[in-house]
Amino acid sequence: MIQDILTALPWGFLLAISIGPGFFVLLETSITKGFKAAIFLDFGIVFSDIIFILIAYFASNQILAQFKDNPNLFIIGGLIMGIYGLVSFIQLKKKFVIEEEKDVDDIPKNNYLGLFFKGFFLNVINIGILGFWMMVIITQGPILKMVPFRIFTFFAATLLFYLGFDVVKILLAKQLKHRLTPTNIYKIKRIISFVLVIFGVFFILQGLFPGMKEKVTDRIEHSAD
Repeated sequence: MIQDILTALPWGFLLAISIGPGFFVLLETSITKGFKAAIFLDFGIVFSDIIFILIAYFASNQILAQFKDNPNLFIIGGLIMGIYGLVSFIQLKKKFVIEEEKDVDDIPKNNYLGLFFKGFFLNVINIGILGFWMMVIITQGPILKMVPFRIFTFFAATLLFYLGFDVVKILLAKQLKHRLTPTNIYKIKRIISFVLVIFGVFFILQGLFPGMKEKVTDRIEHSAD
């Protein structure tokens, strides 16, 4: 059991430092809304991770392959993410007013349920997270001998480590709050929205050209030989 918990440590760290939409939004929420708001956003992200883990664990290998390789999922997820980022970008420009106590976000910092669902849906539309957990199941399942209790222990430890590392990120980001002016906060929110659009375009391209990534990788490997 102890070994399974220790094995989960690097996976939790890897998940915490993975640069995705949730990473940026979590830091932005910590800076602009505070620790508690960021924690509830993170709870929503972790809850969606639990759903992905259950899908990866209970689905058959054939169904898992369909989830992973179906380009339509990337296109739909990319469209949702891109539209969300674009709308946020446009709304911020319209709503921006330089007032120190005015928050331009659409979810108040004390609306913890809204922040929870924001984190949940932000992570759900990131199809790459499902691929991540599928990779973990494929690589760690045989090591854990697919014993339910060991798998439960491993994934519970992974998520707890992940939360722990995220708390550290939130606390570090919170230290920057006193240095931010309303103008800088506005710029951060615009950057976050722009990043979401970039990720959305990336997912759409993955869905439209599923073999493009493999071709680029092969060319790089051939050039190195």
